[in-house]
Amino acid sequence: MKAVVIRTFGSPDGLEVVDVPVPDPAPGQLRIATEAIGVGGVDAVIRRGSLAAHGFRAGHLLGSEVAGRVTAVGEGVDAAWTGRRVWAFTGLSGGYAEQAVAAVEDVLPLPAGLTCADAVTLGASGVVAHFALDRARFAPGETVLVRGAAGGIGITTVQLAAGGGAGAVVVTAASTERGARLRELGATHVLDRSGAGDPDAPRGFDVVIDVVAGPQLPYFIDRLNANGRYVTVGVVGGQPPADFGGRLVDAFRRSLSFATFSSDTVPGPARQAVRSAQFADAARGALRTVVHEVLPLSQAALAHHAMDAGTVFGRVVLTP
Repeated sequence: MKAVVIRTFGSPDGLEVVDVPVPDPAPGQLRIATEAIGVGGVDAVIRRGSLAAHGFRAGHLLGSEVAGRVTAVGEGVDAAWTGRRVWAFTGLSGGYAEQAVAAVEDVLPLPAGLTCADAVTLGASGVVAHFALDRARFAPGETVLVRGAAGGIGITTVQLAAGGGAGAVVVTAASTERGARLRELGATHVLDRSGAGDPDAPRGFDVVIDVVAGPQLPYFIDRLNANGRYVTVGVVGGQPPADFGGRLVDAFRRSLSFATFSSDTVPGPARQAVRSAQFADAARGALRTVVHEVLPLSQAALAHHAMDAGTVFGRVVLTP
């Protein structure tokens, strides 16, 4: 079968389409003929070589979420799964392929009305958005800033904050066109990447959900209201300055909080319950998914070039 691996770390041009054996499902696993493959920010971070210290090596098969039909089950898995349309989390490897395997506890059936492309657009990012707001103790009436709102996590966070009764939903965006699209999803104010651009936007925020991090993170910490909570869910803009914590200490009397969040820390059944509910909401139109572009698996490098250029709004989806 065809798959995409990292031949050399760094540029997207280091991705290569190769032939690999069809995987056999181990005990407790399912095998899925992929119809849609999500291209996520973590894929780009791995491809750039930023996580080499965690054991990623040349030849790594990228991809963490897929959707398609179950073609085989491993020992101990109910054969009734065979033929069902499902979404699956494959870990940090194995998704960029014509067939993929996943543990049965990381698989969900898809409701009627939800496409495979929509499923991989929402599956992983929606859970992060939900639990990030929960970690931030978001409450109705509060002012929320979503930094880096044009990706899958940001788009869902905007909708959840707006639907949860936020007093204002402020976003950072790279262009007026993106800002307009985010307003359609529930944003009330649009700032540029530096945090400027809308004189009517709130100056301070009760909650910040940050996908970007990077060198400007301390500036946004400074804009927290008293008792404000800042939750970082990604580092697509790079690592923040090593001494950024000094800003929190400098503002000691304002009782600010900073946290990182990974959905890996949420028990699996809780993740799956939220994901299932979000899939149902998306199938009935109560939660919107945004597919930026659908490309063939062979053009995975093109998808990564678009992510690196910052031109993606929503998620790029690959199809075999």
